[in-house]
Amino acid sequence: MNFSIVILTFILMEGATWIIHKYVMHGFLWVLHRDHHDHTNKGPLEKNDYFFVIFALPAIALLYWGSLNNFDYRFFIGLGITLYGIAYFWVHDIFIHQRIKTLQKTQNPYFLAIRRAHKQHHKHTGKHDGECFGFLWVPLKYFRMYFNTKQ
Repeated sequence: MNFSIVILTFILMEGATWIIHKYVMHGFLWVLHRDHHDHTNKGPLEKNDYFFVIFALPAIALLYWGSLNNFDYRFFIGLGITLYGIAYFWVHDIFIHQRIKTLQKTQNPYFLAIRRAHKQHHKHTGKHDGECFGFLWVPLKYFRMYFNTKQ
């Protein structure tokens, strides 16, 4: 049952990420997300990096309170959120934005589709008119670009 909670939470985080990205990061917290799009930051960190802390706090609280209560469901929800955050960091910050140079020449269709969708998202430097707010699951047209190489 606990494994199911972790997996379900991880999957549900994709929907939560889409909603948060579109309506919070491109909404009332655009002031923190803007430099991720227009690259006005100086140095290796962006204001956008505060979201790491903002999103980690609920996971930490759930892990803490769940651990105090015999590792109940809250712990496993927090674990699912944490694992999603780790995946997000690796794929978004390391693979897509190359904060650590790795997998630069990948030919993996799934990774290429995610990278392409993210580039489409970043072609919009403003708060509005964005697209591709998802993370691990992006519109099918991007997957088709790389999975359907033979027509």
